[in-house]
Amino acid sequence: MIDFIDVRTRAWAIAAVVAGIGLLLALELIEEPDLTASDLIFEVVGLLPTVLTSVGVVLLFRVARRQRDEHLQVLRDLEIARVQGHRWRSEARGLLDGLGAAIDQQFSRWNLTEAEREVALLLLKGLSLKEVAGVRAASERTAREQARSIYTTSGLTGRAALSAFFLEDLLAPIEGLD
Repeated sequence: MIDFIDVRTRAWAIAAVVAGIGLLLALELIEEPDLTASDLIFEVVGLLPTVLTSVGVVLLFRVARRQRDEHLQVLRDLEIARVQGHRWRSEARGLLDGLGAAIDQQFSRWNLTEAEREVALLLLKGLSLKEVAGVRAASERTAREQARSIYTTSGLTGRAALSAFFLEDLLAPIEGLD
């Protein structure tokens, strides 16, 4: 828990504790010069709970301050991410609407039925035939037949070709392949 305290700070903290205990013992010896070694040991043992509690409180305050600072930084980062996400969604909304319209126009050119349009969109979103059937409350066989009809009507060979048909022009060309 105290791993964030650097070595120099630890050294100063240990030196302060040792110096404080030494000072208290020196004051005790000044008040009672005839104290024995065992009496001094008992004095040190009596001081330890107070010293350890004080050090513990200081460390807890440092930990609390560090956690508060980290919490505030996370809140700032989250707010920045929210603003950036909102900006990206706003900028992308027009593009996504245009893409949706272009896909819909192509489905119209292929004369897809409403059910086939829905299946084609779900396939473009990456759903499996089982998932498409679940979303549409239809059998997997029906979803498979509708997918075959889409591929036949469009002249495409399958799901990958369907996706590539719409994505090919959206992606920047890879240099050296042109």
